[in-house]
Amino acid sequence: MKKTFSILFLSLGLWVFSQQIESFNTILNDKISIRALEVDGEKVWYSGTDSKLGFVDLRNFKNQKQIRLSEMKLQFRTLAQDKNSFYAINIESPAYFFKIDKKDLKSEIIFTDTVKTAFYDALHFVNDKLAYSFSDADKDHMLKLAVYRKGRWGMLKSALQLNNGEAAFAASNTNITSTKKYLWIATGGKSSRILRLNFKTEEIEIFNTPFIQGESSQGMYSIDFYDDQFGVAVGGDYTKQAANIDNIATTHDGGQTWQIQASGNNAGYTTCVKIKPGSNGKEIISVGDQHISYSFDSGKTWKKISDEKGFFVCSWIDRNTVVLAGKDRISVMTLKF
Repeated sequence: MKKTFSILFLSLGLWVFSQQIESFNTILNDKISIRALEVDGEKVWYSGTDSKLGFVDLRNFKNQKQIRLSEMKLQFRTLAQDKNSFYAINIESPAYFFKIDKKDLKSEIIFTDTVKTAFYDALHFVNDKLAYSFSDADKDHMLKLAVYRKGRWGMLKSALQLNNGEAAFAASNTNITSTKKYLWIATGGKSSRILRLNFKTEEIEIFNTPFIQGESSQGMYSIDFYDDQFGVAVGGDYTKQAANIDNIATTHDGGQTWQIQASGNNAGYTTCVKIKPGSNGKEIISVGDQHISYSFDSGKTWKKISDEKGFFVCSWIDRNTVVLAGKDRISVMTLKF
């Protein structure tokens, strides 16, 4: 019986990690750093350095367009969308909230944050009428969360105070995510915690995590949730990219408690994580400056599937295809299972 079980387990293990990269194509080359992607129909949109925003057609890679949102050399690390428009906020102050019409790409600034410490790390649309953007706090350490409701931006009124040195990382526009019930925000730095907003009660709870933290370069960089209960977080220390201790964690209770996974057995510092749609939270892809990695068991174990370097952000296009972006390029990877 034990022998039969061992053979079955070994066969399952070989099958589980049998996926291969079928194709890997670079669809955009440019002098740009890209940390935010949005897939809209057959096009992948991006925002980046030098005020650049554009798209590449996934059916015809030669069909692409790029514009500059400003004559200023703004750095964009956020991008989000509703039915008719894209939205982008530059890092650093003053922070300009841009709205870009999908049809003619005409843009307008619809909100400005002039506070010197303004630094918006992520922008997330819950639906066409509701969005959130998280900024590093001012000297008072009070939570700073911009809210978009019914076409207007404003600041959330909250008495919640962050810890000294607690902020977030504008690494891939993915330290905010949501489901029907909750919005989650992952912080990092000297404290790396989870903020959870209940949409029904509008209550914000804060949960501690066992994630690596304590230095300004450490903590959670990216989170994703499959449903109201299961989520995954990745990160590490960007100054020590090979370090792989306490840099991946999962939750099964909506972010209240987190379990460290694959500590010492993963590819290191990671900036973006995305759960495969329709996988029941089992299949997950992640990218970092030095690797592309994959998990088939809800984040418990990870396999490095590529040594491709310089990617910061990724997004699923369909069940077999992933778009990746980072330093000077956008690429499309097709996986064979």
